[in-house]
Amino acid sequence: MPARLQSAAPALPLPKEAEHIGLDDVPFVTVSDKVALQLLQVDLTQGLWVVRTRFQPGYQIETHRHTGPVFAVTEKGRWFYREYPQVVNGPGSYLFEPAGSVHTLMTPADQTGETQVWFAIYGANINLDDKGAVTGVLDAATILQVYRALCGSQGLDASKVIVHGA
Repeated sequence: MPARLQSAAPALPLPKEAEHIGLDDVPFVTVSDKVALQLLQVDLTQGLWVVRTRFQPGYQIETHRHTGPVFAVTEKGRWFYREYPQVVNGPGSYLFEPAGSVHTLMTPADQTGETQVWFAIYGANINLDDKGAVTGVLDAATILQVYRALCGSQGLDASKVIVHGA
């Protein structure tokens, strides 16, 4: 008789049924004149945050390091990393970023219209200045707190975001 396989992963409390929200059920919030954010799901136990972002042309995110893997699908527009600008993500592009990757996301200044990207991010973004010093940390708990605060200040409803581990 074969040996029983056991996972080394800890047992996590998960919902027993699929959870669904429509993309119109949760709002995009304005973060700045160049960025809007839509938070779809947060799992505080696993450190997962799933967002859609809208970037205006000529936008640059602060250089950051990922503590976990990131998965991205570009819905429209174009974007690239300053560190390797020859790789341009466009509509339909899928990107995997390994834990430990460091980069600076940018959108082309000459682009017409916004760039929209779906991200599933495990762990944190450790924001870095030009000398590599940490300037901030963005993780699942922080993004949930920021999103709820922005929704509140903009008169929007954040109640339909899928939240686990709260």
